[in-house]
Amino acid sequence: MKRTILSAALDAGSGQAVIDQLQRLVHDRLDRLPLPGAGATLERWQALALVGSHNLSLAKLYEGHTDALAILAELDQSDGPAHAIWGVWCAEPPQARLALVEGGDGSFHVNGRKSWCSGAHGVTHALVSCWNAAGEACLAAVDMRHSGVTVSSDGWPAVGMRDSASVDVLFERVPARLIGQPGAYLARPGFWHGGAGVAACWYGAATTLAAQLWAACADAPEHELRLAQLGEIDVALASCAALIRSTADAIDRAPQADAMRDALRVRLAVDSAATAVLSLATRALGAGPLCKDARFAQLAADLPVFLRQGHDQRDFAALGKQISHLEHAPWQL
Repeated sequence: MKRTILSAALDAGSGQAVIDQLQRLVHDRLDRLPLPGAGATLERWQALALVGSHNLSLAKLYEGHTDALAILAELDQSDGPAHAIWGVWCAEPPQARLALVEGGDGSFHVNGRKSWCSGAHGVTHALVSCWNAAGEACLAAVDMRHSGVTVSSDGWPAVGMRDSASVDVLFERVPARLIGQPGAYLARPGFWHGGAGVAACWYGAATTLAAQLWAACADAPEHELRLAQLGEIDVALASCAALIRSTADAIDRAPQADAMRDALRVRLAVDSAATAVLSLATRALGAGPLCKDARFAQLAADLPVFLRQGHDQRDFAALGKQISHLEHAPWQL
Protein backbone atom coordinates (compact mmCIF):
# COMPACT_ATOMS: atom_id res chain seq x y z
CA MET A 1 0.00 0.00 0.00
CA LYS A 2 1.27 3.47 -0.84
CA ARG A 3 1.33 5.60 2.27
CA THR A 4 0.41 8.67 0.23
CA ILE A 5 -2.94 7.06 -0.66
CA LEU A 6 -3.67 6.15 2.95
CA SER A 7 -2.61 9.61 4.11
CA ALA A 8 -4.91 11.29 1.59
CA ALA A 9 -7.81 9.10 2.73
CA LEU A 10 -7.15 9.99 6.36
CA ASP A 11 -7.02 13.70 5.54
CA ALA A 12 -10.27 13.44 3.56
CA GLY A 13 -12.02 11.69 6.46
CA SER A 14 -10.86 14.13 9.11
CA GLY A 15 -13.85 15.40 11.08
CA GLN A 16 -16.01 12.35 10.35
CA ALA A 17 -17.03 9.92 13.07
CA VAL A 18 -14.31 7.35 13.71
CA ILE A 19 -16.45 4.40 12.66
CA ASP A 20 -17.37 6.19 9.42
CA GLN A 21 -13.69 6.72 8.68
CA LEU A 22 -12.98 3.04 9.32
CA GLN A 23 -15.83 1.99 7.06
CA ARG A 24 -14.42 4.13 4.26
CA LEU A 25 -10.93 2.68 4.68
CA VAL A 26 -12.38 -0.84 4.53
CA HIS A 27 -14.54 0.00 1.51
CA ASP A 28 -11.50 1.37 -0.31
CA ARG A 29 -9.47 -1.72 0.70
CA LEU A 30 -6.98 0.39 2.60
CA ASP A 31 -7.22 -2.21 5.35
CA ARG A 32 -5.38 -4.79 3.23
CA LEU A 33 -1.99 -4.53 4.86
CA PRO A 34 0.89 -6.97 4.36
CA LEU A 35 0.54 -9.84 6.79
CA PRO A 36 3.10 -9.82 9.63
CA GLY A 37 6.06 -12.07 8.98
CA ALA A 38 5.39 -12.20 5.24
CA GLY A 39 8.33 -10.00 4.22
CA ALA A 40 6.83 -6.52 4.60
CA THR A 41 6.14 -6.21 8.33
CA LEU A 42 7.69 -2.74 8.42
CA GLU A 43 5.28 -1.57 5.72
CA ARG A 44 2.40 -2.87 7.84
CA TRP A 45 3.64 -1.01 10.90
CA GLN A 46 4.23 2.16 8.89
CA ALA A 47 0.54 2.13 7.94
CA LEU A 48 -0.48 1.67 11.59
CA ALA A 49 1.84 4.51 12.62
CA LEU A 50 0.35 6.76 9.95
CA VAL A 51 -3.19 6.17 11.22
CA GLY A 52 -1.96 6.71 14.79
CA SER A 53 -0.42 10.01 13.78
CA HIS A 54 -3.85 11.23 12.67
CA ASN A 55 -6.26 9.85 15.26
CA LEU A 56 -5.59 7.33 18.02
CA SER A 57 -9.20 6.23 18.44
CA LEU A 58 -9.31 5.45 14.74
CA ALA A 59 -5.94 3.71 15.04
CA LYS A 60 -7.29 1.56 17.88
CA LEU A 61 -10.16 0.32 15.70
CA TYR A 62 -8.08 0.09 12.52
CA GLU A 63 -5.37 -1.91 14.29
CA GLY A 64 -7.99 -4.26 15.74
CA HIS A 65 -9.64 -4.76 12.35
CA THR A 66 -6.37 -5.41 10.53
CA ASP A 67 -5.22 -7.69 13.35
CA ALA A 68 -8.43 -9.71 12.92
CA LEU A 69 -7.66 -10.16 9.24
CA ALA A 70 -4.16 -11.38 10.14
CA ILE A 71 -5.55 -13.79 12.76
CA LEU A 72 -8.08 -15.19 10.30
CA ALA A 73 -5.37 -15.66 7.69
CA GLU A 74 -3.13 -17.45 10.20
CA LEU A 75 -5.68 -19.68 11.94
CA ASP A 76 -8.57 -19.95 9.50
CA GLN A 77 -7.01 -19.43 6.05
CA SER A 78 -9.76 -16.89 5.31
CA ASP A 79 -10.45 -13.19 5.53
CA GLY A 80 -14.10 -13.47 6.59
CA PRO A 81 -17.15 -11.90 4.93
CA ALA A 82 -16.60 -9.19 2.33
CA HIS A 83 -16.56 -5.63 3.75
CA ALA A 84 -16.86 -6.90 7.34
CA ILE A 85 -15.55 -4.54 10.01
CA TRP A 86 -13.88 -6.52 12.76
CA GLY A 87 -13.09 -6.08 16.40
CA VAL A 88 -10.75 -8.31 18.42
CA TRP A 89 -11.87 -8.57 22.03
CA CYS A 90 -9.69 -10.83 24.13
CA ALA A 91 -9.43 -9.05 27.48
CA GLU A 92 -10.20 -11.54 30.25
CA PRO A 93 -11.35 -9.80 33.45
CA PRO A 94 -12.74 -12.46 35.81
CA GLN A 95 -16.22 -10.93 35.89
CA ALA A 96 -16.58 -10.83 32.10
CA ARG A 97 -15.76 -14.14 30.45
CA LEU A 98 -17.69 -15.74 27.61
CA ALA A 99 -18.77 -19.37 27.66
CA LEU A 100 -18.49 -21.30 24.40
CA VAL A 101 -21.31 -23.84 24.25
CA GLU A 102 -21.36 -26.71 21.76
CA GLY A 103 -24.69 -27.82 20.36
CA GLY A 104 -25.64 -31.40 19.65
CA ASP A 105 -25.12 -30.86 15.92
CA GLY A 106 -21.54 -29.60 16.34
CA SER A 107 -22.50 -25.93 16.18
CA PHE A 108 -21.41 -23.39 18.80
CA HIS A 109 -22.80 -20.33 20.51
CA VAL A 110 -21.48 -17.92 23.14
CA ASN A 111 -23.08 -16.60 26.32
CA GLY A 112 -22.00 -13.96 28.78
CA ARG A 113 -20.51 -10.50 29.12
CA LYS A 114 -17.42 -9.20 27.36
CA SER A 115 -15.58 -6.07 28.54
CA TRP A 116 -13.27 -3.64 26.75
CA CYS A 117 -15.01 -4.09 23.39
CA SER A 118 -13.56 -1.23 21.34
CA GLY A 119 -15.81 -0.01 18.55
CA ALA A 120 -18.66 -2.32 19.53
CA HIS A 121 -21.28 0.16 18.38
CA GLY A 122 -19.95 0.10 14.81
CA VAL A 123 -18.22 -3.18 13.97
CA THR A 124 -20.11 -5.88 12.10
CA HIS A 125 -18.12 -8.88 13.35
CA ALA A 126 -15.76 -9.72 16.19
CA LEU A 127 -13.20 -12.28 17.25
CA VAL A 128 -13.78 -12.99 20.94
CA SER A 129 -11.91 -15.05 23.49
CA CYS A 130 -14.12 -17.60 25.23
CA TRP A 131 -13.94 -20.80 27.26
CA ASN A 132 -15.27 -24.22 26.35
CA ALA A 133 -16.78 -26.84 28.70
CA ALA A 134 -13.33 -28.38 29.26
CA GLY A 135 -11.99 -25.06 30.55
CA GLU A 136 -9.88 -24.45 27.45
CA ALA A 137 -9.27 -20.97 26.06
CA CYS A 138 -10.79 -20.61 22.58
CA LEU A 139 -11.27 -17.96 19.93
CA ALA A 140 -14.57 -17.57 18.09
CA ALA A 141 -16.00 -15.34 15.38
CA VAL A 142 -19.41 -13.75 15.98
CA ASP A 143 -21.76 -11.59 13.91
CA MET A 144 -22.53 -8.46 15.91
CA ARG A 145 -25.80 -7.97 14.07
CA HIS A 146 -27.38 -11.05 15.70
CA SER A 147 -30.40 -10.39 17.90
CA GLY A 148 -28.67 -11.97 20.89
CA VAL A 149 -26.02 -9.23 20.98
CA THR A 150 -26.62 -6.28 23.29
CA VAL A 151 -24.08 -3.43 23.11
CA SER A 152 -24.23 -1.56 26.38
CA SER A 153 -23.15 1.92 27.32
CA ASP A 154 -21.42 0.59 30.43
CA GLY A 155 -17.82 1.06 31.37
CA TRP A 156 -16.69 3.96 29.19
CA PRO A 157 -17.03 7.47 30.70
CA ALA A 158 -13.66 8.19 29.11
CA VAL A 159 -12.12 11.48 27.97
CA GLY A 160 -8.96 10.07 26.44
CA MET A 161 -9.74 7.56 23.66
CA ARG A 162 -13.43 8.43 24.03
CA ASP A 163 -14.19 7.72 20.36
CA SER A 164 -12.94 4.14 20.61
CA ALA A 165 -15.95 3.46 22.89
CA SER A 166 -14.60 0.33 24.60
CA VAL A 167 -17.88 -0.73 26.20
CA ASP A 168 -19.31 -3.96 27.61
CA VAL A 169 -21.22 -6.31 25.29
CA LEU A 170 -23.72 -8.99 26.35
CA PHE A 171 -24.08 -12.21 24.35
CA GLU A 172 -27.09 -14.51 24.65
CA ARG A 173 -26.97 -17.66 22.54
CA VAL A 174 -25.10 -15.89 19.76
CA PRO A 175 -23.92 -18.31 17.04
CA ALA A 176 -20.13 -18.58 16.97
CA ARG A 177 -17.58 -20.12 14.66
CA LEU A 178 -14.54 -21.63 16.33
CA ILE A 179 -11.31 -20.15 14.93
CA GLY A 180 -8.40 -22.55 15.22
CA GLN A 181 -8.01 -25.14 17.95
CA PRO A 182 -8.32 -24.40 21.67
CA GLY A 183 -5.24 -22.50 22.82
CA ALA A 184 -4.21 -21.59 19.27
CA TYR A 185 -4.81 -17.85 19.60
CA LEU A 186 -2.09 -17.38 22.22
CA ALA A 187 0.22 -20.12 20.93
CA ARG A 188 0.46 -18.90 17.32
CA PRO A 189 3.58 -16.94 16.23
CA GLY A 190 1.42 -14.02 15.11
CA PHE A 191 0.24 -13.22 18.63
CA TRP A 192 3.41 -11.31 19.44
CA HIS A 193 3.65 -9.88 15.92
CA GLY A 194 0.31 -8.21 16.57
CA GLY A 195 1.38 -7.09 20.03
CA ALA A 196 4.38 -5.30 18.57
CA GLY A 197 2.22 -3.71 15.88
CA VAL A 198 0.16 -1.86 18.50
CA ALA A 199 3.32 0.05 19.44
CA ALA A 200 3.44 1.45 15.91
CA CYS A 201 0.17 3.29 16.63
CA TRP A 202 1.69 4.81 19.77
CA TYR A 203 4.80 5.77 17.84
CA GLY A 204 2.77 7.52 15.15
CA ALA A 205 0.96 9.68 17.69
CA ALA A 206 4.24 10.60 19.37
CA THR A 207 5.69 11.78 16.07
CA THR A 208 2.78 14.18 15.55
CA LEU A 209 3.25 15.68 19.01
CA ALA A 210 6.99 15.95 18.35
CA ALA A 211 6.42 17.60 14.98
CA GLN A 212 4.60 20.48 16.69
CA LEU A 213 7.72 21.26 18.74
CA TRP A 214 9.96 20.75 15.71
CA ALA A 215 7.95 23.39 13.80
CA ALA A 216 8.08 25.78 16.76
CA CYS A 217 11.86 25.41 16.95
CA ALA A 218 12.19 26.09 13.23
CA ASP A 219 10.24 29.34 13.73
CA ALA A 220 12.28 30.37 16.78
CA PRO A 221 15.76 28.84 16.48
CA GLU A 222 17.14 31.01 19.29
CA HIS A 223 14.97 29.31 21.93
CA GLU A 224 17.67 27.19 23.60
CA LEU A 225 15.41 25.41 26.11
CA ARG A 226 13.03 24.24 23.37
CA LEU A 227 15.99 23.10 21.30
CA ALA A 228 17.23 20.98 24.21
CA GLN A 229 13.79 19.41 24.59
CA LEU A 230 13.64 18.75 20.86
CA GLY A 231 17.05 17.08 21.10
CA GLU A 232 15.77 14.77 23.86
CA ILE A 233 12.77 13.89 21.71
CA ASP A 234 14.96 13.16 18.72
CA VAL A 235 17.09 10.70 20.70
CA ALA A 236 13.99 8.92 22.04
CA LEU A 237 12.19 8.65 18.70
CA ALA A 238 15.26 7.84 16.61
CA SER A 239 16.13 5.02 19.00
CA CYS A 240 12.59 3.66 18.76
CA ALA A 241 12.54 3.92 14.98
CA ALA A 242 15.71 1.86 14.77
CA LEU A 243 14.27 -0.76 17.13
CA ILE A 244 10.98 -0.92 15.22
CA ARG A 245 12.83 -1.47 11.94
CA SER A 246 15.11 -4.15 13.37
CA THR A 247 12.18 -5.93 15.03
CA ALA A 248 10.20 -5.96 11.79
CA ASP A 249 13.23 -7.36 9.99
CA ALA A 250 13.73 -10.06 12.63
CA ILE A 251 10.09 -11.14 12.34
CA ASP A 252 10.33 -11.32 8.55
CA ARG A 253 13.54 -13.38 8.73
CA ALA A 254 12.07 -15.87 11.23
CA PRO A 255 8.26 -15.64 11.08
CA GLN A 256 7.70 -18.86 13.01
CA ALA A 257 10.06 -18.00 15.86
CA ASP A 258 8.85 -16.91 19.29
CA ALA A 259 8.80 -13.10 19.06
CA MET A 260 7.81 -12.45 22.68
CA ARG A 261 11.12 -10.88 23.71
CA ASP A 262 11.31 -8.65 20.64
CA ALA A 263 7.68 -7.59 20.95
CA LEU A 264 7.92 -6.75 24.64
CA ARG A 265 11.11 -4.79 24.02
CA VAL A 266 9.61 -2.68 21.24
CA ARG A 267 6.37 -2.08 23.14
CA LEU A 268 8.18 -0.97 26.29
CA ALA A 269 10.63 1.20 24.37
CA VAL A 270 7.87 2.99 22.48
CA ASP A 271 5.82 3.39 25.66
CA SER A 272 8.79 5.06 27.36
CA ALA A 273 9.59 7.26 24.37
CA ALA A 274 6.00 8.32 23.78
CA THR A 275 5.59 9.20 27.46
CA ALA A 276 8.75 11.31 27.28
CA VAL A 277 7.62 13.02 24.06
CA LEU A 278 4.27 13.91 25.60
CA SER A 279 5.93 15.41 28.66
CA LEU A 280 8.66 17.27 26.77
CA ALA A 281 6.48 18.63 23.97
CA THR A 282 3.71 19.91 26.23
CA ARG A 283 6.23 21.43 28.66
CA ALA A 284 8.08 23.17 25.83
CA LEU A 285 4.99 24.46 24.03
CA GLY A 286 2.90 25.40 27.06
CA ALA A 287 -0.88 25.52 27.15
CA GLY A 288 -1.31 26.98 23.67
CA PRO A 289 -1.64 23.82 21.53
CA LEU A 290 -3.43 21.96 24.34
CA CYS A 291 -6.12 24.64 24.30
CA LYS A 292 -6.20 25.84 20.70
CA ASP A 293 -5.05 22.94 18.50
CA ALA A 294 -7.78 20.29 18.47
CA ARG A 295 -5.69 17.53 16.92
CA PHE A 296 -2.74 18.08 19.27
CA ALA A 297 -5.02 18.27 22.30
CA GLN A 298 -6.89 15.09 21.38
CA LEU A 299 -3.70 13.13 20.78
CA ALA A 300 -2.30 14.39 24.10
CA ALA A 301 -5.45 13.18 25.87
CA ASP A 302 -5.64 9.87 24.00
CA LEU A 303 -2.02 8.75 24.14
CA PRO A 304 -1.72 8.06 27.92
CA VAL A 305 -4.93 6.00 27.85
CA PHE A 306 -3.84 3.92 24.84
CA LEU A 307 -0.37 3.38 26.33
CA ARG A 308 -1.93 1.84 29.42
CA GLN A 309 -3.14 -1.01 27.25
CA GLY A 310 0.31 -2.35 28.07
CA HIS A 311 1.07 -3.90 31.44
CA ASP A 312 4.09 -1.79 32.38
CA GLN A 313 5.98 -3.46 35.25
CA ARG A 314 4.52 -6.89 34.49
CA ASP A 315 5.81 -6.55 30.93
CA PHE A 316 9.24 -5.44 32.18
CA ALA A 317 9.30 -8.48 34.47
CA ALA A 318 8.28 -10.76 31.59
CA LEU A 319 11.05 -9.30 29.44
CA GLY A 320 13.56 -9.69 32.26
CA LYS A 321 12.58 -13.32 32.62
CA GLN A 322 13.16 -13.88 28.91
CA ILE A 323 16.59 -12.23 29.13
CA SER A 324 17.60 -14.12 32.29
CA HIS A 325 17.23 -17.47 30.51
CA LEU A 326 19.65 -16.58 27.71
CA GLU A 327 23.02 -18.28 27.61
CA HIS A 328 24.78 -14.98 26.89
CA ALA A 329 23.86 -11.37 27.66
CA PRO A 330 22.21 -9.91 24.53
CA TRP A 331 23.77 -6.44 24.47
CA GLN A 332 27.07 -6.82 22.63
CA LEU A 333 27.46 -4.70 19.50
